[in-house]
Amino acid sequence: MIAIKRGRILKELFARPGIKGYLISIDGEEARSIVYPELVGEVLPGDEVLVNTTAVELQLGSGGYHYVVASLQSRNRELTPGGHIMKLRYTPMQLKVLSVEEEASPFHQVMQEADSLENTPVLVSSLHSMLLPLCLQLKEKDKELRLAYIMTDGAALPLAFSQVVDYLKREGLLQAALSVGHAFGGDLEAVNIYSGLLAARHILQADIIIVGMGPGIVGTGTKWGFTGIEQGEILNAVEALEGRPVAVPRISFADKRKRHQGISHHTLTVLSRVCRVKALVPLPLLEEEKMDFLWTQIREAGLLDKYHFIVENEPGILDLLNNSSFKASTMGRGVEEEKEFFLALGAAAQAALRLYQQD
Repeated sequence: MIAIKRGRILKELFARPGIKGYLISIDGEEARSIVYPELVGEVLPGDEVLVNTTAVELQLGSGGYHYVVASLQSRNRELTPGGHIMKLRYTPMQLKVLSVEEEASPFHQVMQEADSLENTPVLVSSLHSMLLPLCLQLKEKDKELRLAYIMTDGAALPLAFSQVVDYLKREGLLQAALSVGHAFGGDLEAVNIYSGLLAARHILQADIIIVGMGPGIVGTGTKWGFTGIEQGEILNAVEALEGRPVAVPRISFADKRKRHQGISHHTLTVLSRVCRVKALVPLPLLEEEKMDFLWTQIREAGLLDKYHFIVENEPGILDLLNNSSFKASTMGRGVEEEKEFFLALGAAAQAALRLYQQD
């Protein structure tokens, strides 16, 4: 079920490629809303609109925004040329994209022949908040690196919803973003993670690939009920395509939930039960007591011989993040509160860079 209300557009609040924010009025009350022009077309101040208010009514982490479903003004929209692969299939919002694999794509022949990642390092993450630190660290170490980000459909589906992707591309810290599965709005579109990975390597010529979901991971507090479980499946895909899989661990000593302390139960479940390849798992160098805690978790989960663990000391990531104009946070906590989380990302980036430099 979804909650739908009628509203009226008052004024524009922001605009980025593929997304606009508007102040709207619903039953005399002002609220914030998001419009995806690709889905609902353009709206104008004064327009009456239908708005999905479900997330705000449930007090979910959508940033307090409603979502415009349709404009009630009589503006017909015609199909634009190009593409026939459908995303959000069999829903009222299904849209067509020009996917890299399809015959009409200028990259069809490349994708027809692409079959290997050619030892490209692939950082596989589990939270969208990991993307900024990974890119900052990699570009700090080597400004000439070509970085590509693949956004899966494990969380937000419109790539335009990500403020950090917009920032990274504008700052030259990320060369391109791809959307795979039902995610949409990337510089390139792909049907699945396998062709998305191959496109990142063979079309975008990425030196290092970063894969992860958009904002809004789904979790239930149960062992198996979280969308970050895709991390294991993606690590398997990287190995199948002859890439170098790097599992980015989720580490925290600030989270009050016991299941997320040290190495998160999300990471432990992925590594112990889902991933079937001997991926590289970088760890940050921490205080002795915290390192002992991490190694105990690893041993108790039976992971020590299943993966290549490496410890990297990259404290400089904290200064990079503190000096960034885009303020990093995870689960609402900043760099000082979640120091170990961000140190783990510095370690992961450095480990991937070492793999790249080996070739």
